[in-house]
Amino acid sequence: MSEMVEVVIESLRVSLTNQQRIVVLRELHVDRYLPIWIGPFEAESITIALQEIEIARPQTHDLVKNLFGALGARLLRVEISALRDDVFYGNLVLDANGETIKVDSRPSDALALAVRAHVPILVAKEVLDKAGIVPQETIETPSSEADSTENGEQTEIKAERLSIFEDFLENLSMNDEENNQAENTDTDDSPEEK
Repeated sequence: MSEMVEVVIESLRVSLTNQQRIVVLRELHVDRYLPIWIGPFEAESITIALQEIEIARPQTHDLVKNLFGALGARLLRVEISALRDDVFYGNLVLDANGETIKVDSRPSDALALAVRAHVPILVAKEVLDKAGIVPQETIETPSSEADSTENGEQTEIKAERLSIFEDFLENLSMNDEENNQAENTDTDDSPEEK
């Protein structure tokens, strides 16, 4: 099993360019972020749980949480375990009758359950190393010819990944709680998470 790093949900945002939703995870004790594109319904579900909004009837993620309880299972944690072909993969880690069970899950659904069950969110270190973003990160040119192939490719990949979120990061305000809540109430349709 790869090394796992605990993260928290920093914010939910709407992309300025295409109205898609982005959940931003922040590594504990480190200024590194992991943005993940999610669908509007999952974003709304996460927002409802984070803001502790009372709803008359259980939504899908509430239902799943209630099913775990009714069947004697307990959600221990959620994991974002892999990133392949620009698709994030996750797991629900459950305790059922003393046995630890991992259930494949989209990260957006796992996060919606994690905020309801108040359990840790873990990300594989290799996923954070590959897709994590450090604000104000400077990309240096390799200093020697021997480093240029390997480090040059890594620098090019990081620059490409950073460019995708450049507009988003420029508008990221860590203490802008009111704007974050206002943005999360937008219900325009957009493509769902892969």
